[in-house]
Amino acid sequence: MKEGKIIILSAPSGTGKSTIISRLIEMEDLALGFSISATSRSPRGAEQHGREYYFLSEEEFKKRAANGEFVEWEEVYPGTCYGTLLSEVKRVTGAGRNLIMDVDVKGALNIKKFFGAKALAIFVMPPSKEELEKRLRARSTDTEESIIKRLAKADFEMSFADRFDTRVVNDDLEVATRRTAEIIRSFAAKD
Repeated sequence: MKEGKIIILSAPSGTGKSTIISRLIEMEDLALGFSISATSRSPRGAEQHGREYYFLSEEEFKKRAANGEFVEWEEVYPGTCYGTLLSEVKRVTGAGRNLIMDVDVKGALNIKKFFGAKALAIFVMPPSKEELEKRLRARSTDTEESIIKRLAKADFEMSFADRFDTRVVNDDLEVATRRTAEIIRSFAAKD
């Protein structure tokens, strides 16, 4: 069985990346699979170990990080870490599926560095900063303070776009999804 490839998508909040990913997963010919992330936080509600996340104690998480068991990880809040275990990447790609990863820009670039040519890093761009602001406001889920923070973070994230293998501008969701699928098909077909 041919080992799957690693597809990394990163984008500023409000760009449509999650919607593009959910549409890509429905395309059976792409053979996409997700890895389950690890976290040092406690389960919430009905979350289960091995389904939503691998729940590890902070001590266990940091021990595994020190042992080099993560492809990428970050301490998002003091004592709360999130990361991608190498064993998860191997589980998905070893089953012949292409792993799609939704990560922040730093995580994406670290994964790309770790896997080199086995990974494809795609940055999803908004058509403009003005359009991104319009989309964030249209969601009606964020406070004004949150929107300002997200826009500042978007500027920071977009400064990394040229370090990705390719960029897709989401000015039309159907076109951006189709373009991303074509890029993945081309990459997956390479030996």
